Amino acid sequence: MVHSLITTIERRFSANRFDASEALPDGEIENLVRLATRAPTAYNLQNWRFIAVRSPEGKARLRTLAHGQRKVEEAAVTFIICGAAPDAARLPERLLPSVDAGYMPADMPFAWRDAAGAQYRDPRIARDEAVRSAALAAATLMFAAEGLGFVSGPMGGFDADGVARAFNLGPDELAVILVAVGRAAPGNWPQKPRRKLREVLVFS
Repeated sequence: MVHSLITTIERRFSANRFDASEALPDGEIENLVRLATRAPTAYNLQNWRFIAVRSPEGKARLRTLAHGQRKVEEAAVTFIICGAAPDAARLPERLLPSVDAGYMPADMPFAWRDAAGAQYRDPRIARDEAVRSAALAAATLMFAAEGLGFVSGPMGGFDADGVARAFNLGPDELAVILVAVGRAAPGNWPQKPRRKLREVLVFS
């Protein structure tokens, strides 16, 4: 029997047409983000933030910054998924539940803090980690949306600096990707064909 998650991966497509009459209540949006935050991050940094753009004013502002892509306004909500520079100092706090549960030795969060602080001292490496974390969260959000009966459309075409200004991102944050989520309208294409495995898979 094929696991339902495999079916979800096989059938997911990038939506461009959304039913603009459909809205998502707070609870549905919160559940999507709750599931998205199950994505992995290095050291359990959880260095991300989700801006759920759903007001007409916010959508109009974001559509302009996304080169006029209409799905920004037609979708029930468009998420701005932000990656943040790793904050190693917060690791002991974020890892404390694992210590309390007995999964992790009491001194390990402090060792991880020191290791992460050294690793991300280089701003380029810190930025790479911010992008990685946001990308993993975005993928998890899209599969969560599919599993809950919604469709999603990721967007990389937008003015990231403009989004940072318009939506008050912090100096350590960057807008990595937009993900529109809602109910499908007619006219979406199915998942497009993928390259053959022999073109993308190497055994070593």
